[in-house]
Amino acid sequence: MRPINLCIGVDPRQPIAATVLAHSLSTRSSLPLSITRLHLSQLPLTRRGLTEFTYSRFLTPWVHNFEGISIFLDADMLCLGDIACLLAYPLAYPDVSVFTVQHTKKFEWPSLMVFNNARCGMLTPEYVQDPTHKLFDFSWADTIGELPHDWNHLVGYDQPNPQAKLVHFTQGIPCWPETNACEFSSAWHDELKAALSTVSFKALMGQSVHAPYVYANQGASE
Repeated sequence: MRPINLCIGVDPRQPIAATVLAHSLSTRSSLPLSITRLHLSQLPLTRRGLTEFTYSRFLTPWVHNFEGISIFLDADMLCLGDIACLLAYPLAYPDVSVFTVQHTKKFEWPSLMVFNNARCGMLTPEYVQDPTHKLFDFSWADTIGELPHDWNHLVGYDQPNPQAKLVHFTQGIPCWPETNACEFSSAWHDELKAALSTVSFKALMGQSVHAPYVYANQGASE
């Protein structure tokens, strides 16, 4: 069983977003995941836009050697469904280069992309770096497949949808007063709490071989 290859676009100004998304993906997936966080400093690319991953997102097929299927997601998302379900689309239509949710706001199309990597060989670092290539127009794709809107629900733009499987806080994650009252805010905060949670030391480590040393040192310091 091979893990699903995913890339998350990371903005170093808000690592909390990628942390929450990665936790929501991994805890709901029916298959193992291999998650790569796209840090611009680790890639042969300097081109950037509003965020560091504005253009690095298009290197997702290259990151995975143009093999198999890869999924890219913006960091400001929350997954409430099984991301493995998205594999069904490129498997059923192997001649389609990339699948996306085709919103009326076309600039959001690349916020979730499911790539048939072998059909995206044009997306090399040199191609993505070139400022004459707009990339968001999908001119690099032979064919574009459509995903259900439940898989990229735009909070604040789309009508409320309690059945959304992938929630996109494109106006800002609910960590600020300006966005905290938005749709799915409670779900995001619940996920944040779960991602940063732990049981007590005793519950997790109390029966381990390390516990006596910890308790002894604790006593010595008192």
